[in-house]
Amino acid sequence: MPSLPPVIAEVRLAVRAALARLADGATVLVALSGGADSLALAAATAFEARSRAMRVVSATIDHGLQDGSADVAAAASAKAERLGIRALVERVQLGGPSAGFGAGGPEAAARDARFAALRKIALTERVDAVLLGHTLDDQAETVLLGLARGSGAASLQGMAPARRDDDETLWLRPLLGVRRQTTRAFCAASELTPWDDPHNFELRFARVRVRERVLPVLEEELGPGIAEALARTAEQLREDAEAFDEMILETIEDIVEHAEAGISVSVAALAANPAALRNRIIRLVTHSEFGASLTRTQTLEVARLVTDWSGQGPIDLPSCTAARRDGQIHFAARH
Repeated sequence: MPSLPPVIAEVRLAVRAALARLADGATVLVALSGGADSLALAAATAFEARSRAMRVVSATIDHGLQDGSADVAAAASAKAERLGIRALVERVQLGGPSAGFGAGGPEAAARDARFAALRKIALTERVDAVLLGHTLDDQAETVLLGLARGSGAASLQGMAPARRDDDETLWLRPLLGVRRQTTRAFCAASELTPWDDPHNFELRFARVRVRERVLPVLEEELGPGIAEALARTAEQLREDAEAFDEMILETIEDIVEHAEAGISVSVAALAANPAALRNRIIRLVTHSEFGASLTRTQTLEVARLVTDWSGQGPIDLPSCTAARRDGQIHFAARH
């Protein structure tokens, strides 16, 4: 009997470890673009699911951003079916450049539409988890982009291997410890032909510039292993953040009160905490209560109501306002 190619064994092992979170007989949804990463993920998932009586469904999201996108989606769907996977295709509307894609451009618009479509399919199909094909290289690129943008520790944590949405959808990234070159080798060894997205080679996209220009220079100047080091950094920061968040949740129970049209936090309690903890409490309160994601500037402006208050009035924030009165910082929904 011929031995199993190491690249196939590596990808299958990574998928097996992720699926270990689920019970036998679970249903999983694989996000399938047709590229090497998602195709390797789909093939490995189909293989691993058989021994655990799991049902595998794939979803290919057609963003309509390129000519022939419908044909690409159909080809990806056909490959999934040949793997024994029930395949779905969903077309999403992004509007178009003339209508504007928002601050994040077409990449962000496509990502938001893709996740919304996957979430809808996951709920309709009643799946136990959605599997995404992000690799270690994607993680390294995410950390570098977060570092360059000064987005803080949250972005430097990169992508979580597992997270659960408010609607209880479980998102898993089994391949975060696997290199991109391994998924391509997996496809070659499995006689699968992946699709190469032309957008992955267009230098107008920041992520492509990081992939094609920045990381190679770092590897050349600082030595090999940069991508792995960045991924390790993300993992360590995520561990620290999880511990920090537990501390914050314990603290919030003692200092937060529900108020009319919002929520209030004790000024004295906030002042007694270190700046890092105080700022995290502010961000967590506004996000959990109003769904607001504060920038650092906005967070510091709210913190000044505690540490440098001279009678300044309410601060307008996304979805809410913050004001100090009667020894409390009151957060209220904006009308």
